[in-house]
Amino acid sequence: MGSSAKKKREKKKDFQKPKLKVGKARPKAANSTDTSFRAKAIVLNQQLDINAPTESAKFLHQLSLLTSRSDSQRKDALGYLTSYVTSTPEGATFPTTANSLLTSLCPLILDGSTGVRTQLLKLFQVLPAEEVRDHVTKILPYMRAGMTHLSKDIRLSAVEFLSYLIKAAGDELVCSPGGWNQTLECFTTVLGWRSSDSSKWSANKASFGGDIKSTARIMAVLAEFLRAGLVSNTESDSNINAIAIDFPFWQTKSLAMPSKSNAYSYLNLFGSQTEVDNQMLEDQEDRLEIFSRDFEAVILAGIDAAKKEGGELGRSSGLLVKILSLSNNG
Repeated sequence: MGSSAKKKREKKKDFQKPKLKVGKARPKAANSTDTSFRAKAIVLNQQLDINAPTESAKFLHQLSLLTSRSDSQRKDALGYLTSYVTSTPEGATFPTTANSLLTSLCPLILDGSTGVRTQLLKLFQVLPAEEVRDHVTKILPYMRAGMTHLSKDIRLSAVEFLSYLIKAAGDELVCSPGGWNQTLECFTTVLGWRSSDSSKWSANKASFGGDIKSTARIMAVLAEFLRAGLVSNTESDSNINAIAIDFPFWQTKSLAMPSKSNAYSYLNLFGSQTEVDNQMLEDQEDRLEIFSRDFEAVILAGIDAAKKEGGELGRSSGLLVKILSLSNNG
């Protein structure tokens, strides 16, 4: 009797649902498996290189980041390239050619970020000047596009780039195809000097929104450009003295090998006929003739209007008058 009752209780116990208490875990089944252990192993998707990347590889990687969509990433890449160029010994070569480097840098002249453009100008300022001189024709289209851009900030940045280019490669700038005509066209456009009537100048200067400081800066850079194209270098006198000292070997420099590549490109012996705006004007007299014919009237009208404004505009106009008087005396 007792044995039978005990079996019934045990059988009934198997079908009873345990009561769970709040905060207390469900009891584990008798056949549960413990899976709390962890395997001590490292799985790599790819084999790691024990060698650190070279400086050349870092340079090329940062160069590829210039096309990134992130403004900060482009700016940081330019900062790295600036530090790299600054720390590179003079005469050492870069991991890439100057042509390839400038191909990646020039489009950033039109970048929408002010920080990127500012860092780009710092990079240009530490580049070897001889590399920039050889590639002025690659930089100029982006420079002129920036000077006529819809954004005021980009226009101002492009003018600062042009000011740097005048100092680094002024002769190459004014002698390059379209470097004289088209750049002067950009100046007259950005200043609003499109009419020879000085009374219309104040109405057309709205391209800078009446910003006197910006307009004065543009006029100052225009004076630098006119000096580079119209005023003779002081080196001409020293060359005459050097020829006298070299007697009886006069004019030996004209018989020596050219110091620049494609020295006779201005003759355009094998190229197609170029338009007037794209001509190479290596002779100062040719540049002066085109300036007097196409631009002198509108620039003098703008100068007269700027004098009446006074202040910074008056000082900048005085600088332009001085440069024009030097060109006429030359």
